[in-house]
Amino acid sequence: MNGGVECLLSEEVINLTRGPSGLGFNIVGGIDQQHIANDTGIYVSRIKENGAAALDGRLQEGDRILTVNGKELKNMLHQHAVDLFRNAGNNVSLKVQHRQVPQNGPSSHRGDGEAGGIPLAVILVPGLAITVAAIWAFFRYRQRL
Repeated sequence: MNGGVECLLSEEVINLTRGPSGLGFNIVGGIDQQHIANDTGIYVSRIKENGAAALDGRLQEGDRILTVNGKELKNMLHQHAVDLFRNAGNNVSLKVQHRQVPQNGPSSHRGDGEAGGIPLAVILVPGLAITVAAIWAFFRYRQRL
């Protein structure tokens, strides 16, 4: 193992019907605009609220799009991929690769409402104790001077 969190990959075919705002997501990547170093894949960068992809719910930011209506996106210029999506018709079939962090190992996943980083109490409690001790010491020794 390399010491990092390994991601499991799963593939899924997602059929979307183009809505008023298109398919409802943005893409990054391609051979001329690599999103990940040495990777020419096309990735979902943003899911638009209330768009076709958001309403379907299966496509996620970070997913790699492998095919559009059966056409592979390997070694494709970014603009060619954009054009392929725009000209794909009303019913679009996407083969995507999801990245999933395993739940039984180290994970950076946080639950809803859970803050990231160091819990505030870990910082505040020792800081407050030191402050109280300093104030107490100041007043105690000030009276002796």
